Amino acid sequence: MTEGEQKTLKKPLLGIGSCLAGNAVRYNGDTKKPNEYVRNICEHFDTRAFCPEMGVGLGVPRPPIRLVGTEDTVRIVDVKTHTHDYTGPIQDYALQVLQQAPELCGYILVKGSPSCGYGRVKRYSEDGQHLASDQNGIFANALAQADPLLPLEDDGRLNDPGLRESFVTRACAYHDWKALINEGLTTHRLIAFYTRYKYLVMAHHVPSYKSLGPLVANADRLPLHELATHFIHALMAALTHRATRRSHSNVLFHLAGYLKRTITTAQRQRLAALIEDYRIGQVPLVVPVTMLKHHFSDNPNAYIDSQVFLEPYPDELRVRNLV
Repeated sequence: MTEGEQKTLKKPLLGIGSCLAGNAVRYNGDTKKPNEYVRNICEHFDTRAFCPEMGVGLGVPRPPIRLVGTEDTVRIVDVKTHTHDYTGPIQDYALQVLQQAPELCGYILVKGSPSCGYGRVKRYSEDGQHLASDQNGIFANALAQADPLLPLEDDGRLNDPGLRESFVTRACAYHDWKALINEGLTTHRLIAFYTRYKYLVMAHHVPSYKSLGPLVANADRLPLHELATHFIHALMAALTHRATRRSHSNVLFHLAGYLKRTITTAQRQRLAALIEDYRIGQVPLVVPVTMLKHHFSDNPNAYIDSQVFLEPYPDELRVRNLV
């Protein structure tokens, strides 16, 4: 096995809030128990724990901190006096994390944390009045600004099956992209990469499917680096759109079309019925996908076998049992 193949076979690496990883680093010396979905994700991905508050030198226990200011000029300060401003150091720590772990392909943040929260974090006025719950934590915001491609979710939002599927799909795609870059980007490899992702993109966002095809087909019109930048930003943006039963069913019927000459009429009818059962909500996605995999196992098709749609993340996550 080559070094490139070994890199490709590595599990994707996720960052995770240190308290969610079982470390007693919260301001009061506690840890935070992760929910079952976070635990399941951590079993099938590699993880690396970070705590921005510890990372900037705050100890345990420590005075609590909060977000203060207007919607556009928020700072992270101590609760008691609002005079100790940790905004800059925590932003800098986010950059350090990305430098220390450039292979990160996603990050599980901590619900409600003024440093690590993702959306809905409480914001206060200078006199301590609660104004709104409308912010990302300072660390989370800095990660998003430094690497807009990095998938982010917090442990609370991962309770939602659709958000959980979106997160693990994007994390695996970003891991795959980073493996491609490490292997050495060429126009041929970029085209092959998109070829594998075509049906996954179709399931998430048809307009992106329609625009990415011509972009890649006319690869010689742009310098490779510029093309790759346009491509990966468009691909990751497409995958942020939630796939629906209707969009998944559209892809399932497309894939079933490759079997029309190789399975019997009765098998085609049964497969179509399963896809329709999924579309109307009677069975989860795993049912028609498993049937498709069964048929393609008996009737191999190299093009379909390469499609990421059939297994965009480890089956052991059981996400497709719930969507």
